[in-house]
Amino acid sequence: MLSFTVGTDLIIKNKLPSRLSTSVACVLLLLTTACSQGETKSAQSIEAVNVNNAVAANNISTLRIGYVGSSEPTGSLGWAKKKGILERELQKIGFKNITFARFPNGPDLNEALVAGQLDVGSLGDTPAIVLRARGQETRLLRISQFNTTAWLVAKKNGPRSLAELKGQRIATQKGSYMHRYLLGLLAEAKIAKDVKVVHLMSTEAKAALERGDIAAYATSSDMGPFLKSEGFPVIDSSANHKGLSGTSLVVATEKFLAKQPDFPQKFNGILTEAAKDLKANSEEYYQYHAQTTKYPLDIIKISYPLQQVSEEPLPAEGVNLLEGTKNFLVSQGLAKSNFKLTEWVAEEQPR
Repeated sequence: MLSFTVGTDLIIKNKLPSRLSTSVACVLLLLTTACSQGETKSAQSIEAVNVNNAVAANNISTLRIGYVGSSEPTGSLGWAKKKGILERELQKIGFKNITFARFPNGPDLNEALVAGQLDVGSLGDTPAIVLRARGQETRLLRISQFNTTAWLVAKKNGPRSLAELKGQRIATQKGSYMHRYLLGLLAEAKIAKDVKVVHLMSTEAKAALERGDIAAYATSSDMGPFLKSEGFPVIDSSANHKGLSGTSLVVATEKFLAKQPDFPQKFNGILTEAAKDLKANSEEYYQYHAQTTKYPLDIIKISYPLQQVSEEPLPAEGVNLLEGTKNFLVSQGLAKSNFKLTEWVAEEQPR
């Protein structure tokens, strides 16, 4: 049997200060990693990663996976883990141990990839592109989800339109696909210079809106409908704008793939099987997703349409979205250099 080890959560639990930070350093987050509210890991988290590193150093059959999100991964990766597909198939190619590390956002996961603490990462398109554009040696394995919706939710008794956001403070989790959506939205509305964008982790968003610390928050596909159900007005959604929705990606380090050249083909086969299985057992999957994220079942069904789950590594619609996101980040100076997606994609060895 494979031994699954779930590392201590790498979730940042910093309390929100009375006044939100609006430092210039935070604005540069996309160019580097996470800003001050998202970069400090607990001693327990560091210890957990060190343990995983020690295991990997002594046993090359250990696969280290990082993901952004809840207590367990969701989507095809999470379903493959829950249903035993991951264990069964990875065992066939020599992996005896699989470790999972949870991260609060993509920039923090990027840090772990750069530090050599992970082999594979599941994260949003924006941080993955920013890392690759910095020259870091990653390869794209798969688009696991596409057309992921981002939402702009306002405080109660606050603004009801984009025009009313002028002079206001808007928050989002910087370095995320929601951040890219917000930047694109403000540019479209020609009010980017009239608002102040600050970094705020999603775990603090509801409280900040309730206190009136921020006028609006750009949030994720599941939190948007949840906040709406709690009475917070929705100003906008990425579904209303071509090219502003996100994609979820799976990447691996080139160093790892050099030792496992057949991994992309094998891993994509696993996630394809899992994607088909979760669609065939949608009610069971939705129950799992709801339990994992702690959102109500009806919210999960709204926020996670199964047609967004990719059964193939590179669906055409997802590739187009990814190309658009990359070009936008480069044009805004948020990605340091341009690169061809075809050169980023990991090559699959012939069967």
